[in-house]
Amino acid sequence: MDSRDDTKQAVATMSADVVPDLGKQVATSMTAREKISAYFTIAAAAFGLISDGYQNNLMTMTNVVFKRLYPKDYTSTVSTRVSNALLVGAIIGQLFVGLVCDRMGRKVALVFTTLLIVLGAALGTAAHGAHGSAKGLFWFLTFARGITGIGVGGEYPASSTSASEAANEQMLSKRGPIFIMVTNFVLSFGGPLASSVFLIVLSIAGENHLPTVWRVCFGIGIVLPLTVLVFRLRMMSSKLYRKGAIKTRVPYCLVFKHYRRSLIGTCGAWFLYDFVTFPNGVFSGTIISSVIHNNDIKKTGEWQLLLSSLALPGVFIGAYLCNPLGRRNTMILGFSGYLVFGLTIGVAYDRITKIIPLFVVFYGLMQSSGNLGPGDMLGLVSAESYATPIRGTCYGLSAAVGKAGAAIGTQAFTPIQNHLGKRWTFIIAAICGVTGIVVTYFFIPDMTGVDLAEEDARFMEYLESNGWEGAVGENDEVVEGKVVMVRDDGA
Repeated sequence: MDSRDDTKQAVATMSADVVPDLGKQVATSMTAREKISAYFTIAAAAFGLISDGYQNNLMTMTNVVFKRLYPKDYTSTVSTRVSNALLVGAIIGQLFVGLVCDRMGRKVALVFTTLLIVLGAALGTAAHGAHGSAKGLFWFLTFARGITGIGVGGEYPASSTSASEAANEQMLSKRGPIFIMVTNFVLSFGGPLASSVFLIVLSIAGENHLPTVWRVCFGIGIVLPLTVLVFRLRMMSSKLYRKGAIKTRVPYCLVFKHYRRSLIGTCGAWFLYDFVTFPNGVFSGTIISSVIHNNDIKKTGEWQLLLSSLALPGVFIGAYLCNPLGRRNTMILGFSGYLVFGLTIGVAYDRITKIIPLFVVFYGLMQSSGNLGPGDMLGLVSAESYATPIRGTCYGLSAAVGKAGAAIGTQAFTPIQNHLGKRWTFIIAAICGVTGIVVTYFFIPDMTGVDLAEEDARFMEYLESNGWEGAVGENDEVVEGKVVMVRDDGA
């Protein structure tokens, strides 16, 4: 049997008469070990991504500490460089690991990212400059945060694709809410977690031992990813992946031609979301510190904890709405929150910052709106909009464009504050909200309730109709007496 026949066989067995019951067939044909592995995959995605959320928010209060310890050396340029190192690494990780998890498997990608996060966190904890040089310290931290960023970025496509496929096999009707709770919820929970850890360590060590405080906070980042390493070493790839993987001769030109509209939507919306949310997260501690008159570190940390906690309700609301309201409409609703709250804070900035609780509440509501809409939906639609053979690649590309937006936003954040005024960081958030609504409405597909196997079948039919020749799947699998997979060697 040649590769052309292999492709036709795979397409034939995934045709329209099979697709409607395919998800059910896959679920009922799973062995006990496969079912347990699917549940552990979902849980491991949650525990893995919580370490990402922690790392994403680790610099929020660390920036405040460094400004206190090194007022002359920790300039805005150095602060931006150290913060952006994670973002640059994340872009590399999302692109590279997105390809790895499609070509080599979800398990390989997940183990690789876990080890990178552990290595980067360990280097960051032990960071020192030559002869006590502050300049050397911050370059060391830049390097360490870059390595951590590769692992953190790789977690996005690796964890999210595996979690979406496992949830599709085990609980199709609840795939959206389950996916959100094990991805964006734990990522968002990283904010309150990082603030809580900081306050606990600060209370124990005291403000006279700030170097100990930030190193302990970095060290805890080593422990979190280790909690899932054992489970990831023992996990199995999903049935969808083992049945639909394309490991050789991937038709990337056909992929981008077929999914160009969806890619414009997921990449564009993710860019806008991260452009707003990431710098506002990284520098929120600095912003709050600037409106607290005595510049007290502990009080800044407490307000930061409240701010990050206020962002969480949006996650739950988005998870609740994603099925009845639909993915696209929920995302539009969230972007609308950027418009309302961003514009409110920006226009009334001078007055609202004089009432710190009111400022923090409105700031938190803006971030909560982001979580409700694009924060919850972008990962979900990026996992649902693309077929299994290229899900990791397209997800990673979308997330990487988002992180590019985060890096640009972080780089531009301080100059915007210095040249236009702090109010403009919020007004620009409102402008991004309007743009996000337009991009979402015209380019984001709504896959609410659609079995991922259906998209796989449509994609295979598209490849076959365009003359693609190649092998599909990792091994032979039989469903109701039919071979639905072909070996990747084409035999």
